[in-house]
Amino acid sequence: MSDTHVVTNQVPPLENHNPATSPVLVEALIREGGQWGLDEITELGALSGSRQAQRWGELADRNQPILHTHDRYGHRVDEVEYDPAYHELMTVAVGHGLHAAPWADDRAGSHVVRAAKNSVWTTEPGHICPISMTYAVVPALRANPELAAVYEPLLTSRVYDPELKAPATKAGITAGMSMTEKQGGSDVRAGTTAATPNGDGTYSLTGHKWFTSAPMSDIFLVLAQAPSGLSCFFLPRVLPDGTRNRMYLQRLKDKLGNHANASSEVEYEGATAWLVGEEGRGVPTIIEMVNLTRLDCTLGSATSMRSGLARAIHHAQHRKAFGEYLIDQPLMRNVLADLAVEAEAATMVAMRMAGATDRAARGDQREALLRRIGLAASKYWVCKRATGHAAEAMECLGGNGYVEESGMPRLYREAPLMGIWEGSGNVSALDTLRAMATRPESVEVLFDELATAGGQDARLDAHVARLRPQLDDLATIQYRGRKIAEDICLALQGSLLVRHGHPAVAEAFLATRMDGRWGGAYGTMPTGLDLAPVIERALVKG
Repeated sequence: MSDTHVVTNQVPPLENHNPATSPVLVEALIREGGQWGLDEITELGALSGSRQAQRWGELADRNQPILHTHDRYGHRVDEVEYDPAYHELMTVAVGHGLHAAPWADDRAGSHVVRAAKNSVWTTEPGHICPISMTYAVVPALRANPELAAVYEPLLTSRVYDPELKAPATKAGITAGMSMTEKQGGSDVRAGTTAATPNGDGTYSLTGHKWFTSAPMSDIFLVLAQAPSGLSCFFLPRVLPDGTRNRMYLQRLKDKLGNHANASSEVEYEGATAWLVGEEGRGVPTIIEMVNLTRLDCTLGSATSMRSGLARAIHHAQHRKAFGEYLIDQPLMRNVLADLAVEAEAATMVAMRMAGATDRAARGDQREALLRRIGLAASKYWVCKRATGHAAEAMECLGGNGYVEESGMPRLYREAPLMGIWEGSGNVSALDTLRAMATRPESVEVLFDELATAGGQDARLDAHVARLRPQLDDLATIQYRGRKIAEDICLALQGSLLVRHGHPAVAEAFLATRMDGRWGGAYGTMPTGLDLAPVIERALVKG
C-alpha cells in the first residue's frame, strides 16, 4: 500500500458514549424531583450511545418513509412503509416510557424523568414526533371521559405495535394531531374542515389538512368546524368494526430534515370522528396538547445543542492542527466553552419547565402559571438558538463536519424544526404576550421566580429590572414581542444558573448574555473567564 494512504490525525468514531453522564442534565433531574429515574436514564443513555442504536438512527434517516396509496390490485390502502430501523427506535422509545408513561405513573417527578429520557435518547429525532404527540394527547382526550377510559391505558402502554388495526384491539397505540390547513397555517381558526353530526354521537369530517405528521398513528385529534364552531375530534385510522376510516393520505412532504418521520397531507371524505370537549371549544380543548409538544420542542433543541457540542468536543480532543490538539488552542476553547454555556442554559430552563409541568399536573397552580409564560418564552428563545449552535458545532469539525458520515449535516437540518413546529418564532413570542394578557397573575409568578436569585448578581438584577417596564408598555408590546420573549427566557436562564449552576458557567453566561461583552458569533467571550471547568463539564464520557 502506498504511504499516501496511511491515515493519521483522524478522529475515532464517537461510539459507546453515554449522554446521560451530562452533569447539567443529571443535576437538573435531581433538582426537579426525578432522581429516582437515574438508573433507567443511565441505562437508556448507554444504549443511545451504542453503535447499534446509532446505526438505527442512520438507517431510519437515510431510508425515508414511502407512501403507498394503493395496493397492487388498485385497492386504496393509504399506508406508509418505514425502514425496520424506525420500528426498532420506536420499540425502545415506547418501552422506556418516553411517550405517555407519566400519565400512568403517579410518582412526583415522572414528567421530569420522561424529559430526561428524551434528552438522552439522541439517536434520531424524527421518530420522537409520534412519541411526543402520544404524550401530549392524553390530557386533551380526558375532555371526553368515555374515550379516555378506553384509550388512555393503550396510550400509556409500553408496548409498541405498528400493525394497522382497530385501536381498541391493540396492546398499545400511538397518537397524532391534525390542525393546520393550506389557507391558515398557525391560524387554526381559519380551518374549513367541516364536521357534520350524524345523529348517533358521531360526526363526519370532510376537508384537507396541510400537515399531519406520523400519519400511521392509531388515533388523531383533529380540529374541524362543527355547527357551534371550531371543535376538537377524536379520529381513529381504523374504526371499531375493523374497517378503515375515510382518511386518505395525499402525499408525504419532502422536508429539509426530520426524514425518518412521515409528514403528510390528509384528505377527509366523511371520516367518522367523536367530539372531544364541547362544540365550539376546539382550541381550548387541544391547547394543552400544543403546550406539551412545545415542551418537547424546547427539550429537543437543548438536546440538539448537547449532541452537537459532544461531537465538536470529541473532534477537538482527537484532532491536531499546528502541532497541538484543537481543544488546547485558545480560540477553539473560546468557541467550545461558548457552545457549552448555551447548551447548559438551554438544558436548565427546559428541565425547569419539565418540573413545572410535573407539578402543574399534580395541581400546583403557581407552577402552572409559571409554565404558561415561561414555556412560551423558552420555546421561542431556546429553539431560536439551536440552528446557529448546530452550525458552529459543525464548523468545529471543518470540512469533515460538512460530510454526511459525520452526522453533523443531519443535526443541522434538524435544528430549525423545533422553532417551527407548534408555532414558529412569532407565534411563540405572541403566545408569551397572550399568557400575560389572559393570565396577568402569571407575570407576578414569573417575577417571584426571578426574585429568588435577587441580590446574587448585579448583572442579573439589572436585566430583571429592565424587563418589568417592557411588559408595561402596551402601545408597542406586539412589535417588541420577540425581544420580550428573549429577555424572559434569558432572565430565567440567568436565575437558574446563579442559583444552581456551576459558578464558571454562570459567570460566563452573565458576562456575555447579560453584560454585553460578547460579539455576534459563538467564540467571542471576553478574557478573564475560567473556561477549564466549563469545557470539562462538556467532555464526552462513556
